Amino acid sequence: MLISQYSEKSVKFSEHLAQAKIERRGVLPITELDSNITVEEAYQVQLYTIQKKIEAGQRIVGKKIGLTSLAMQELLGVDQPDYGHLLDGMVVENGGQISLDRVLQPRVEAEIAFVLKKDLVGPRVTVMDVMQATDFVLPALEIVDSRIADWKIKLQDTIADNASSGLYVLGGKPLCVDQLDLAQVGMVFYKNGEIMNTGVGAAALGHPATCVAWLANKLFEFGINLKAGEVILSGALSAAVNAEPGDLFHARFAHLGEVSVRFTS
Repeated sequence: MLISQYSEKSVKFSEHLAQAKIERRGVLPITELDSNITVEEAYQVQLYTIQKKIEAGQRIVGKKIGLTSLAMQELLGVDQPDYGHLLDGMVVENGGQISLDRVLQPRVEAEIAFVLKKDLVGPRVTVMDVMQATDFVLPALEIVDSRIADWKIKLQDTIADNASSGLYVLGGKPLCVDQLDLAQVGMVFYKNGEIMNTGVGAAALGHPATCVAWLANKLFEFGINLKAGEVILSGALSAAVNAEPGDLFHARFAHLGEVSVRFTS
């Protein structure tokens, strides 16, 4: 879709969210500015923002799935996940550093990343289709972030804000999906050497591949496919943890290895 084909509402709220980066502070929730904004309209805000970034030279390298845990869905009063786009400028090297001037209100989650070898085209993608289309999986850290002040978000706010995307880190060793039981992969998540939480693959809708199948089918509604070579962050295996300057995060996954990142001032 061309920029000119988006509604005035999409443009208005995209520019509203962009002010957060310009002013280095969170902005009012979109749902406070328009209490009647629909989920569909919120996705149009996101898609307009992504289209602007593409036209400015950035490149889509994958997708992320959010709200895969029952706890997060209950918190926002929803019964389904949401999704956002991953751009080439969001990638952080495993073991690397993140300056806090790149983010506003960072929180870190551990999850399993899928790298595709074949396109996935909805609307009837199954878990088996996902497994067959996956080249390999990796451990990942997602740095979620919000342009909304104090994370006071409803579903439409996070969708419009590219599913509260920030940055991401891929680590460990690539494994084919038939080399492990993804639902049973255990994970331990550390902050500054202290265990913050633990999780298992089944925490993401019962199986991480279920999340990817949901995404492929959801994207069909917008005329979008998952493409070979894309990275898909399948959803957090445990709660997100706030990040401050100096914090070191790392996650250890059974069979998949480790992934880490440090925040600097």
